Amino acid sequence: MFKKFTTTTTLAFVACFAALAQEPVNNAAVQKIRTEGLEKSKAMEIAYKITDVAGPRLSNSPGLKRAQDWAVKYFNEIGLKNVHLEAWGDFGKGWQVDKYYAATTKPFYRPIIGYPKAWTPGTNGPIKSEVILIKADTVTDLNKYKGKLAGKIVMIESVAIQPLKNSYTPDVVRYTDEKLAEMAAQQPAAEGQGNRPQRSGNNQMAMMMRMRQNRAAINEALLQENVGLILTYARGSYGTFFTSNGASYALDAKPVSPELEISAEDYLHVLRLLRGGEKVEIEADIKTSFYNDDPKGYNVVGEIPGTDPKLKSEIVMIGGHFDSWHAGTGATDNAAGSTVMIEAMRILKAIDFKPKRTIRIALWSSEEQGLFGSRGYVKQHFADPATMAVKPEHEKLSAYYNLDNGTGTIRGVYLQGNAAVKDIFQSWLNPFEDLGAKTITIGNTGGTDHLAFDAVGLPGFQFIQDPMDYNTRTHHSNQDTYDRLVEDDLKKSATIVASFVYHTSERAQKIPRKEMPKPAPARQ
Repeated sequence: MFKKFTTTTTLAFVACFAALAQEPVNNAAVQKIRTEGLEKSKAMEIAYKITDVAGPRLSNSPGLKRAQDWAVKYFNEIGLKNVHLEAWGDFGKGWQVDKYYAATTKPFYRPIIGYPKAWTPGTNGPIKSEVILIKADTVTDLNKYKGKLAGKIVMIESVAIQPLKNSYTPDVVRYTDEKLAEMAAQQPAAEGQGNRPQRSGNNQMAMMMRMRQNRAAINEALLQENVGLILTYARGSYGTFFTSNGASYALDAKPVSPELEISAEDYLHVLRLLRGGEKVEIEADIKTSFYNDDPKGYNVVGEIPGTDPKLKSEIVMIGGHFDSWHAGTGATDNAAGSTVMIEAMRILKAIDFKPKRTIRIALWSSEEQGLFGSRGYVKQHFADPATMAVKPEHEKLSAYYNLDNGTGTIRGVYLQGNAAVKDIFQSWLNPFEDLGAKTITIGNTGGTDHLAFDAVGLPGFQFIQDPMDYNTRTHHSNQDTYDRLVEDDLKKSATIVASFVYHTSERAQKIPRKEMPKPAPARQ
């Protein structure tokens, strides 16, 4: 564990590190940033607006629109310029849950923990049905149910559903010194590997594809039978479930049946009863709405304009994705990262910083469906990864900093394989060692919006964050709510980001770049 942070750290302490480093650090500016970020933070007020007030922020949903409208208003209130919603391209239809209720009524009454799958229809009013356990490995096996399923609530038998096991490891963890040292010692990946995880073997992939195809065919047959509701098993335990989508968001998407994802405990309870020959009755009432009027996706953008005559056309960017899944309120994924970046901009405005380079924040949409917001923005402003033909702004960007790994405080930076920035970033981290931030790793966390920048040869970075309960409890789950945010962690992270942005803006040269990548085929 690292020490509790304090704003009384002396400038001599900071200067000691700066003197050992080649990259200059403005100690006075760091102290101003620390005081504003750690003693006068607005982080939890910002997070409250994004989560409790705006609610779930599924792509193109009313919740995301509420959050975006609030962000535009707040950006203007703190004095950002060029504030606007910027379309990145077509997404599709929005969706939200208007009503959800489900419970077993036989053999006894018990409310069900669950939530409708995203982009699925409702039940068209209350329904009550004996639950039918469908035993079908192929569509042909469904013939015995033909004409018997209209309006029924069904579950599909699967040997993949296994009893739950107790967990004996803590939900919430922070990085140990040993783990951080291991990350710092990581070596660059071999050319072409890019620190990517190993893919599953061909046999396993083929088996998964067959299972998906078979399930899709069964779902199509159930749609033709006009089933009332499909119950599916949600990954998770102890009342936490991890949600997903049950249909396409495309404007011309094929219709699907109503589908309810329910907690493992409730699903297994019903399944055991049905396997034991008992009758189970469930009642449910689900209403969902679709939004087709504006299929475009939007990012929220704002700036602190640069003031140096030679450098103000250059850009330092920060961001995080603003969209979320729908079972919680998207607190750790990714109101936390968005809060930190908004608070970093507020800090810089509060200390009356007049940057040399323009500082730009972007809150991305539709990251959860494939980094669409950031990829669309990068293609419009910087370069098309399919051709690698660059636009004029490509030369102007110094760096992009991203945050999207939960509420955990920043412990360092992933270099994304860019060894040339190691000493620069180490110098900028040194003043924050007392906050636990000291680690530089050549590796990459992957999976979020900095990849859109890296894909076209721009310096894009994600910070190392303490894992907390992100992967065990909150990521895409019904537990991803305001209560899971750690205030001290958000304060520390915003302070560190603000300092990184400050020094990137004031640096004589732009951040070094890696070699320009080769064109990549368009994503399907």
